[in-house]
Formats: sequence, structure tokens, C-alpha cells
Amino acid sequence: MRKRLPPDKQPHKISEKRSEKRRTFGYYMPVFDEHGDEVIGHLSDVSQAGFRIDSREAILTDKLFRLRLNLTPEISDKEFITFVARSIWCQHDRFDIWTHNVGFNIVEINPEDAEIYRIIVDKYGSTEKRSLF
Repeated sequence: MRKRLPPDKQPHKISEKRSEKRRTFGYYMPVFDEHGDEVIGHLSDVSQAGFRIDSREAILTDKLFRLRLNLTPEISDKEFITFVARSIWCQHDRFDIWTHNVGFNIVEINPEDAEIYRIIVDKYGSTEKRSLF
């Protein structure tokens, strides 16, 4: 007979609340803490309202982060954009036990940086699912 896990040990289910479909991200772009050079992860899915990163560290949920994306000249003349994002969920990657997938919602971004972020989503986001094989 299988034992039932206590409530605090049961897997966390992620409810699908986004209104816009996420796109897989086809470009290696690190996400930095705004005030340092610490990479918190790499973009893996993007939408206009938020994004998912792959991170080597588990990240606390419901926490605000001031983040930075460094830009290339093909995206913008600016060196980087900054914004505030809230961590929504964090779970182990299905295929890599050393990686955590972390979902964020963007809660504050200035209009110029928001337009650049839209360009990033349009240029590098893909609606096609990635395959492992």
C-alpha cells in the first residue's frame, strides 16, 4: 500500500494563469542581478508579461528582483535594459536535476526598455516546441 505524502511534501502544482502564450527562447541570454554581475539564470521562455529562466539555484517565490539583460547591437544601441520582476514559481527541470526552472512576471519596466523587451520577444521567441531529439 502506498503512503500518502504529508501536505508540505506534496509536489507544487503550477496553475496556468497567463493570458498570453509563452514562446521558447532561441538565444543564449543570461539574466543578471541589476546591481552586480551575478547571473541568476538564462532565458528559456518569454512572453510580453513575463519569462522563465533556467537557473542552477532554487529561487524563492513571491520575491521581487531588480534584473538586467545585456543587449547586443542588433537589438538596441543601449547596453542593457533593467526591470523589476516577481518570482512566481520554481521547480526542478524535468531533464536536468541540477537545473531549476523559475517563472517571473514583469511588474515594473520603463517604456523604452519595455519596447526593447518586446523586440527581444519578437526576434528570439519561437512558438514552436523544442524537441530533445
